[in-house]
Amino acid sequence: MNPIIAILKEHQVTDAQITELFQALTENPFAAMATIGQLGIPVEKLQQLMALVMQNPALIKEAVVELGLDFSKVEAAKAQLQQ
Repeated sequence: MNPIIAILKEHQVTDAQITELFQALTENPFAAMATIGQLGIPVEKLQQLMALVMQNPALIKEAVVELGLDFSKVEAAKAQLQQ
């Protein structure tokens, strides 16, 4: 299992909430940040999660693929942010 998804599940985040989070990430990364804030995960765990992603950004792609979402939307959102 993807470590991002594992940390979320460790904090009783449901499969539906995980899918919603990554769906938001693929469509609007800023909306994903708001969604993360609503999950009730302790700040120290969020920091651990962010450090994990910063060290290995490919984990996001792995999680998106594992959830059956379209990774090309993540790339498009990333390009939009860089403009």
